[in-house]
Amino acid sequence: MTIQARLDELGITLPEAAAPVASYVPVAVHGDLAYVSGQLPFIDGELVTGRLGDDVSLEDGAAAARACGLMILAQLQNARIPLDRVERIVKLGAFVNSTPDFTDQPKVANGASELMFDVFGKAGRHSRAAVGVASLPLGAAVEIDAIIALHHHH
Repeated sequence: MTIQARLDELGITLPEAAAPVASYVPVAVHGDLAYVSGQLPFIDGELVTGRLGDDVSLEDGAAAARACGLMILAQLQNARIPLDRVERIVKLGAFVNSTPDFTDQPKVANGASELMFDVFGKAGRHSRAAVGVASLPLGAAVEIDAIIALHHHH
């Protein structure tokens, strides 16, 4: 099954790839690895802002992380990398805008991790960091970046 067919089956429509907010490229490919810059969570075109442990619930934080994951896939497509070229999601880095006493960053990051399992199956299994931070660009609740191995391009 193609990844697009899998997305259709899951009822997933990828968002419009967001433009970079500073001087960097959304996706840098080196050899057979794609490094995807940190992506912010857009749900229905609206940036999810706020802080875990304050005005964002764990459930909404996980939904925001999932939205970051969708944006990672949208950026690959926008860089003309077919999702069927994904050999493995190697690593996700999740940054969670959170209060000092909030310690459930891994549960927030699961929103993105579970998306990768759902879409790519075994190839979606990855290493990860989930870190609490004092603030994020534009007040975003979550930011996630990725390292993705690609099947060799013939």
